[in-house]
Amino acid sequence: MGEAWMTEDEFEEAVDAALDRIPRRLSKHMDNVAVFIEDRYVPGPHDDPDTVLLGLYEGTPLTERDQWYAAGSLPDRITIFREPILDMCSSREEVVHEILVTVVHEIAHHFGIDDARLHDLGWG
Repeated sequence: MGEAWMTEDEFEEAVDAALDRIPRRLSKHMDNVAVFIEDRYVPGPHDDPDTVLLGLYEGTPLTERDQWYAAGSLPDRITIFREPILDMCSSREEVVHEILVTVVHEIAHHFGIDDARLHDLGWG
């Protein structure tokens, strides 16, 4: 593990670039979702206190939305956690790759794809 270094602005640019790599035929179907960057995941009261996440999807996947969803629902939230990604990478290229994998993984959850299927597809 290497602890790559990247400024917050550079990291944000890499997340934006990863989002831009999502094919338009998929991204046009993303609905009511916002992407955020935070330093680290803070485990909740029911989480293992040693939990480390690279990304987190919170919301209602498209596959589970119903007519009730449109009535003022808050946006789904995808959060990318900067420090763990930097901690596990030893170069800028590794960081950019890990950001892409993490962004794709969390967007897949927005589309209703679970962790098991993502691992089968190589995006786990």
